[in-house]
Amino acid sequence: MKLTEEQVAEFNEQGFVFVPELYSRAEVDVLMAEVAPLFAEERRENVREKRGGVVRTNFAAHTYNDAYRRLSRHPRLIEPAMQLLDGPVYIHQFKINGKAAFNGDVWQWHQDYGTWANDDLMPEPRAMNLAIFLSEVTEFNAPLLFIPGSHKGGRIDAGHDVTTTSYPLWTIDDETIAGLIAENGMYAAKGAPGSGLFFHCNLVHGSGSNMSPWDRVIAYISVCHVDNHIRRFKRPEWIAHRDFTPIECLPDDCLLAPAGTE
Repeated sequence: MKLTEEQVAEFNEQGFVFVPELYSRAEVDVLMAEVAPLFAEERRENVREKRGGVVRTNFAAHTYNDAYRRLSRHPRLIEPAMQLLDGPVYIHQFKINGKAAFNGDVWQWHQDYGTWANDDLMPEPRAMNLAIFLSEVTEFNAPLLFIPGSHKGGRIDAGHDVTTTSYPLWTIDDETIAGLIAENGMYAAKGAPGSGLFFHCNLVHGSGSNMSPWDRVIAYISVCHVDNHIRRFKRPEWIAHRDFTPIECLPDDCLLAPAGTE
């Protein structure tokens, strides 16, 4: 799959492109069926919220779950990433964010590259996120918020917040965020299950707490150009991967194909 010229232009200008109906309901059902069992496991890859004990983020499912292994090599994600990053990519990070009803906590305003540069020594922002909505995302269940065009200013100074939530993050101060929003506005990424979202690693984003009775589940693959792989291995391998092998895509029907027939 390739993005159109218009979609590429939108990505370059806004820092993101939204693709509705990237995956069918049947494909989403395959992925969503694995979420509850994954979240129920007591393993290090499940980072839980400070309150409620619900999973905030499940990391690295593609290394121990077959459905997410197949998703991590799906051409509808990987081929556009190679197109936008101009070459082969590897998986820097893989996560499923839960944002549970009533208990899903805030993700502070940040750039992903801020963390990847500070913690992992990723040399340049030649990386991006590929997101798939596994549940419906509305204005009520804490959608992802973007500041359009904020990737153009490069990496922004950030502070290391280790207290607000259960997951440490390099976050941007309120004054800077207010200025960026005054200049660029905000965008709430909403859509049906199966929607796709591609966004630049320097795009400023965040999300509020989920005060609704509806879960919001999104799977993310963070990919990086293979020449731009990380140089520091401070964080656990299941958070910042150290296998820089270029991703080889599976057939387009791999999510619905029986395991072992790819």
